[in-house]
Formats: sequence, structure tokens, C-alpha cells
Amino acid sequence: MRKEIEIAMTPKQATEPSGWKSAFAHILHIQPGRIKHLNPLQKSVDARSNKVKIRLKAELFIDEQPTETLKNHRKKYPDVSRKIPVIVVGAGPAGLFAALTLIENGMKPILIERGKDVKARKFDIAQINRDHIVNPDSNYCFGEGGAGTYSDGKLYTRSTKRGNVNEILSVLVSHGADEDILIDSHPHIGTDKLPAIVGAMRQTILDAGGEIYFNRRITDIIVQNGKIKAVEDKGGNRYEAPAVILATGHSARDIYELLHRKGIALEAKSFALGVRAEHPQALIDSIQYHHSPRDPYLPAAPYSLVKQIEGRGVFSFCMCPGGIIVPAATEARQVVVNGMSNSRRNSPFANSGIVVQIDPSDIAHLSEYGPFAGLEFQRRIEEACWLAAGARQSAPAQRISDFTKGVTSSNLPECSYHPGIISAPLHEILPPFISGRLQEAFLQFDKNMKGYHTAEAVILGTESRTSSPIRIPRNAETLEHIGLQGLYPCGEGAGYSGGIVSSALDGVNCAQAVVKKYR
Repeated sequence: MRKEIEIAMTPKQATEPSGWKSAFAHILHIQPGRIKHLNPLQKSVDARSNKVKIRLKAELFIDEQPTETLKNHRKKYPDVSRKIPVIVVGAGPAGLFAALTLIENGMKPILIERGKDVKARKFDIAQINRDHIVNPDSNYCFGEGGAGTYSDGKLYTRSTKRGNVNEILSVLVSHGADEDILIDSHPHIGTDKLPAIVGAMRQTILDAGGEIYFNRRITDIIVQNGKIKAVEDKGGNRYEAPAVILATGHSARDIYELLHRKGIALEAKSFALGVRAEHPQALIDSIQYHHSPRDPYLPAAPYSLVKQIEGRGVFSFCMCPGGIIVPAATEARQVVVNGMSNSRRNSPFANSGIVVQIDPSDIAHLSEYGPFAGLEFQRRIEEACWLAAGARQSAPAQRISDFTKGVTSSNLPECSYHPGIISAPLHEILPPFISGRLQEAFLQFDKNMKGYHTAEAVILGTESRTSSPIRIPRNAETLEHIGLQGLYPCGEGAGYSGGIVSSALDGVNCAQAVVKKYR
């Protein structure tokens, strides 16, 4: 008999898989030996009551063995070294999964990345933290693995209609991720583990005959008769193929400028901008779990917040329990912040972007910039934060309680941001239509999470790279650019995803569209 059932466990029980059969047998009033196989399906924290439980959903086989063997997550990739080439620009999740999908379907990816390999990136990231120097081609956003590799590796997505999320997770498991991501309701890998996983994916591509080139920023696109013919990099190298998957990420502003110069259509889209808020993790734990200190078998507590303030959404973004705040600038003269966590999520701090939805109509005063109005808006605020921080990668900061009062903080609490924080009036640095909504949202959030609005918490500016303010338009069915045959805009940079999994799914879909047309 096959049975699917969900039970509630104590946090300690949930960490002991050897006892799961007994727990399910107790609920079913049968002997544990009758459960011949247990396949866990989903695990989540239930903190709705004062007694926090872990809910485990599983597939049980009672008095019989499963008819199918356990799934092997390792795929077999064919040799594509002499197959039709496809250029993939960008080695983030969209680009990497596009490359793997091309190989699965018998096409050869030529993967071109402006930044360094995932290991070499560490030195440039350290230089930002230590010396306040930003390498425009190798940083938290650019390089092998993309922005997600060094900013947490959260795998939760609502984009289930885009494709098979489990297939994405299975590929990550086959390259070294923990199998827990297959059942956790909010799966997370961690910045400490992602580099090895990304490196393993690179090796799979190379072993199958694909090509990968690092430190090669694309500077030109060759177009003939309305069709893309080739791309060229800053060193003058030329790459020819019948199709190009463009997966350059939300911060590759020079790529947008290149497309615009070549007469390739772009369009403005909504985006979000705000600050990154940091609280003591113990405070968030006590709010979410109704108890302090938290049960040692419970993970660091996350949160998710959203409010409508004066017709615009204000919401938490990329929440990092047990994490740190990192510098995510991609150019000189800008301060951008983001968050990350290691796999253990054991930092004493919890941080999250708190951002305001921005529509093109909100920045009509920049209409002279056309589709680049959002980029210009981002730039101005990022540079204002850089100046407020003393022309360094330090971040302007303010206690949340002072921000809502509209006063500069006389002192600041301890903060995880390594380059340092400087007291500054973020309520004045941010435009009024953003700061006013944030001030009201922090007060409203406190009604949902009593204690969230506190002098213990600090906000840093600016969280500006939640998504791209530009979309590269494409045909909804073929996924080709609407005006340039052979160009497949893909992922966050093209305006069609937001996060690791949704970007990976978009990479898979674009690769399948290329295969359908060109193989």
C-alpha cells in the first residue's frame, strides 16, 4: 500500500531521520516494520503557535516495496564537442543551466563570462571589503556563478509555472548540493558551499565538450540582415554561432548600452529600491518562534513582510537569517548592499532588503533617458550613498527608530557589514516617495512582528539591485528577441526572472527554444 501523509514533529525529532518511520507508524497505529520504505517529500517549520513544530510530508510504502528504484540525480551528458555551437553570454544560473540543457539536447555551448572563475572571484570580493576597490568585471555580481553564488544561494521560488523546479534542484544535488534542498520548503545552499557546486557544473560542461571562457567581456554584437551573426569580446576575439543566449544578469549596464547603440529594442519596466535592514538574530527568533532563546534544533528564523503604502508595495527581499550584509557595487563611485548566509546560518545577525516598488511613472522626471531612466535613477542614489559614506565602500546607515523619526543617528549598533557603516540621514538621501513609504512600512511591520521597529536595528543604503529596470523584449512563444533573429534574452538581466531558480528555469526554457529551432 502506498500512502502519502504529513505529521508534526518536534524540532529534535525532525533532525533524526532514523526515527521517522517510528513517528509515522505511531500516527498510523501500525508497527514500524510494516513501513518498507519512506520517501520524504517536504519539510517545513510551523511556528503558528507558541510550540513550534516541524511538519514532515512523506510517501510511505506499507507492506510492500516501491515499484520504482530511487531516482539517480546524476544525468548522463553526451559528447557535444563536434555539435552545432550556441553562444551563451554569462555564467550565472541562467547561463549555466542553459549550457547544460543545450548539452542534454546535443548542442555545444560556448560559454563566455566577463568575470573570473568562482575561486578567483574570492580575491576581488576580499579587495572590496578590505581596500574598498571594486573590480568592474569581478565582484559580488559578476563572475562564474553570478550574483547568487556569493550572496546566499536561496532556492525558493514561486515561479513553478515556468518549468520543473525539482529538476533544477536535482541538477544542483548531482553537483554536490545537500539532498535536503529537495524537501525543504525554503531550500538554501549557502555561500560557503556554492563555489564547489558551481565548479562541478563547469567541469560537467567541459567534460561534455563545451567551451568556457573567463575574463572576456562582450563589447560588440555583429548583426547582418536582421540576424545575429557573432559577438566580440574586449580582446577582439570573435565567436560565431547561429544563436546567442544573452544571460548577463541585472547589473550588466554596459550590455544594455551596447544593445541600444546597435538599435536593438529595449523597454523600461518596474523595479524596486530601498535599504537593507539588520536586526539581532536573537530578536527575530524571539518574535517568530515566540520564545528566547530558540530551540537549538530550530534554524535561524526568517521573515517575510509586505505592505501596500500609498499605492506601492513595500516588501522584504532576499531575507538572510543568520547572515551578513555585503558590498555589491559593480562600478566605482557607488555603494550597493546585499545580503548572504553560509549554510549553517550562524551569524548573530538577520538582514533583509526592504524595498519600494517603483513604476516608470514614478521617475517621469528622468524621461529624457528613455529606457535608461531606471538605470539613471539607480546610479544617482548609489552615488549619493557613496558620497555620504566618505567616497568609500562604507555604507550610510541609520537606526530604524531614528529613520522613522527623520533624525540622524548619534551612534550606530554593531553591524555585520565588513567595510563599515557611517551615520547618515538616509531619510534625506532617498527620494521622499521612497523614504516616506519606508518610514510608514517600518511602523506597519511592527504590527505584524512586534519588536521589529526598534533602536536595535539598523538600515543601510542602498538596496538597488533587486531586479533590472530594463527588459529586453522577446517573443512569448519562441523566446527570440522581437527584432533580432537568433538572440535569446534570458534571465534577470533580460527582465524575465528574479532569483537563482527562476533564472535557471528561464535558462532551460531559452535553451530548449534554441534546440527546437536550430538543432
